[in-house]
Amino acid sequence: MTAPRTGSVRHRRLIFIWVAAVCIALVVGSYLVAATIAKDNSRQAGDRQLQIIALDIESVLERYETLPFAIAYLPMTAEALLHKEDGKLTQALNLSLQELAEQAKVAAIYLMDVQGNTIAASNWSTAQTYLGQNFAFRPYFSEALKQVKPGHFYAIGNTTNIPGYFISQPVYPPGSKRGSQAPIGVIAVKIILNEFEQAWGSSEEPIALSDRHGVVFLSNRASWKYHSLQNLSPVVQQDLKATLQYGGKHIEAIAQLPLKEKKGYDDYLQRRIGRLDWQLMLFPDQGKVMRAGLQSALVVALILGIALAFAAVFDQRRRRLEEGRLAQRALKKAADELELHIAERTQQLTQANAELENRYLTLKQTETLLRSTQNEMVQAGKLAMLGQMATGITHELNQPLTAIRAFADNAITFMNRGKAEQALANLEHISHASERMGSIIAQLKGFARKSPNAIAEVNVQTAIQSAVSLLRSETDRRGVKLSVHIEEPAKVLGDTVRIEQVLINLIRNALDAVENSPVREVDVRLSSEQAMARITIEDTGTGIPEHVAGHLFEPFFTTKEIGLGLGLGLAISSSIVQAMNGSLVADNRRDGGARFTVCIPLADQA
Repeated sequence: MTAPRTGSVRHRRLIFIWVAAVCIALVVGSYLVAATIAKDNSRQAGDRQLQIIALDIESVLERYETLPFAIAYLPMTAEALLHKEDGKLTQALNLSLQELAEQAKVAAIYLMDVQGNTIAASNWSTAQTYLGQNFAFRPYFSEALKQVKPGHFYAIGNTTNIPGYFISQPVYPPGSKRGSQAPIGVIAVKIILNEFEQAWGSSEEPIALSDRHGVVFLSNRASWKYHSLQNLSPVVQQDLKATLQYGGKHIEAIAQLPLKEKKGYDDYLQRRIGRLDWQLMLFPDQGKVMRAGLQSALVVALILGIALAFAAVFDQRRRRLEEGRLAQRALKKAADELELHIAERTQQLTQANAELENRYLTLKQTETLLRSTQNEMVQAGKLAMLGQMATGITHELNQPLTAIRAFADNAITFMNRGKAEQALANLEHISHASERMGSIIAQLKGFARKSPNAIAEVNVQTAIQSAVSLLRSETDRRGVKLSVHIEEPAKVLGDTVRIEQVLINLIRNALDAVENSPVREVDVRLSSEQAMARITIEDTGTGIPEHVAGHLFEPFFTTKEIGLGLGLGLAISSSIVQAMNGSLVADNRRDGGARFTVCIPLADQA
C-alpha cells in the first residue's frame, strides 16, 4: 500500500500546485481585466470631457470672429486712419471702441496704421494703454496687412503682460470693395481665455492647451504653463522670441521639471481645435486604473479563498467515502465500459456499411442518369444544329434536283428526235447529280444518327473535312471565306460523330460572329503539339466581351437573339471534349476576333 499512498500524495501536491497557479492566474487576470475596463471608461469619460471643453473654447473663439470684420467697415474707422491729425475724430473712435469692448466683454480693441502704430484703442484711458505702441512684429498684423486675410495669434501682451487671443482684420478706404485696394490699416481684438483655466481647476486630472509647436499656454497645472511637450528646435525657439509670443521666455520641456511638478504627465487624450491647430489634452489619472484593478483582484482573491476552503472540506469527506468502494466500482466500470464500447463499435460498423452500400447504389444510379442525360443532350444539340443548317442543306439539295429535272426533259426531247447518244449523255448527268444528292444525304444521316458511344481511332483531318462539307453551302450563302490548314495529320481516340458535332458547332459560331464584319474570314487549323492534336478555329469578328468570357461554357447562356440559339452548343462541346481527356478554351486574337482551341490527346498517347 506504500506505492499507491505515495502516488496519491504526489497527485494531491500536483493538484494543489495547479489550483494555486489557477488562483494566481484568476487574481492577475481580474486585475488586468478590471484595469483595462477602468482605463477604457476613463478614456471614454475623458473623450466626452474633451469634447465639451473643445466646444466651449471653439464657441468663444468663433463668437468674436466677426467683431473686427464689422468694426473695419465702420466709416469712423477708415476716417480715423485717413485723418490721424484729427484729435476729435480719434477721441470719438476711442470712446466707441471702449463701449464696444465693454459690451462684447473683450480685453481690448485697437486700430493700427500700415506701420503698425496704434492710433486708437479701447483702453485709451488706462495706464497700460496701447496708444502709441507699435505691433508690426506680431504675425496677426502682417497676415491682415500683407496677406489680406484675417489674422489669428495667441501671445503674452507686450504692454499689459496679460496673455490673450488676437483676431485681426484689414481696414480699407471708405466706399471701396474689400480686396479691391490695398489696406490702410488693421483693426485687432484681444480676448482673454483665463476663465477656462479657472473652470479646469475643479478637475483632478491635468488639462492643457498647447499651440502648434506643443507649447502649453493654458492649463490647470500652473507649473506646466509655457513649457513644451517635447524639446523645441533652435529654429522654433528663435521664432518664438522674434514674435515675443511668450514674452521672450526660453521654453523648456515638461519632462525637465522636478518630479513633483510634472506629476500626472503621462499618456494623454488629445483633440485638435481652433484655426491655429491647437491641441487640447487631458491626462487621465492612472491611479484610478490601478485602484480599480487592485479592488477587483482583492474581491476575486477573497472569493477564491472561501471557495478553496469549502472545496478542501468537501474533498476530505469525499475521499473518506470513496476509499471503501473504489476497487469494486473501478472493476464494474471497466467491464461496463468495455461492453458498451464493443456494442457501440459494432453498431457504428453496421451503420457505416449500410450507409456505404446506399451511397454506392445512389452513385451508380446518378452516374447512369448522368450518362443518359448527357447522351440525350448531345443528340438534342445535333438535331438543333441540323435545324439551324436546314436552309443551307435545302439549297444544296435544290441545285441537283433542278439539274435532274432539266436533264430529264432534255433526254425525252432527244429520244423523241432519235438522238440516243445525246439522251444517254443527259442520263449520265442525272446519275452524277443523284450521286451527289446521295452523298449529302448520307453525311446528314451519319451526323444525325444517335452515337453508340463506341471509342475508336478518329482521323481528325477527315472529321474537319466532313464538318466543312456540311457547312459549305451556308458558308457560300453568307459570303464567308472558310480556310482549312492541315499542318500535320492527327488521329485521336473518340467518337467521330461527336468530334464532327464539336467542329460544326464551333465553325457555325464563327460564321455567326463574322456575319456583320467588314472582313468575313474563318480559319480552321490542325496541328500536333506535345502529344496533343490541336484544332484552332479563328474568326475576324468582334471577339469575346470580357463580361461574357466567364459564362461562355455555361448551359443555356447565349448572346444570340431569342430563337437563334439555346445556349447549349458550347456547353455540350466542352463536355464532349472533356470526356476525351481534352480541353476547349476560348480567347481573343491580338488582331481582333475570337479563337477557340480544342486539344485532344493523340491516339498513340491516349
